[in-house]
Amino acid sequence: MNNLNITQIIEKVTTKYGKERKALIPVLHAIVKEKRYLNDEDIIEVAKYFNLSSAEVYGVASFYSFLDLEPRGKYVIRVCKTISCKLNDSDNIIKAIKNFLNIELGQTTNDGLFTLLTTNCLGWCHKGPAMLINENVYTELTPNKAIEILKEYINKK
Repeated sequence: MNNLNITQIIEKVTTKYGKERKALIPVLHAIVKEKRYLNDEDIIEVAKYFNLSSAEVYGVASFYSFLDLEPRGKYVIRVCKTISCKLNDSDNIIKAIKNFLNIELGQTTNDGLFTLLTTNCLGWCHKGPAMLINENVYTELTPNKAIEILKEYINKK
């Protein structure tokens, strides 16, 4: 979906999932995938399409951590913060990433390339610590391995 407007995104997704409320989350995901976040205008447009209140759509969007409500970087890094990853040193992974990118949790690099977040379980507890960069999962991390992975993304620019 390259440079589609919100109506086009909605129509493309509802062609696959139907026009009922069950298509709401796939529509919101598609908008985030295209724009990297949902703004107020997007929420209003989606609400109109599904004949819902803006508050209902915002409630859904704000509940799910992968439906970003503020601009994010091209690559969103989500480091698992659950106990099994913490026990395997995820705090030092986060610290290394913060130092390497010169940002804090919740921030985006000045060039707009990376946003650093934590998230609840990624489902890779048996291979933690784990992180997700957009849709790509990385496991059995060390601080050095995490930085090497980020360098690969920098080279992709």
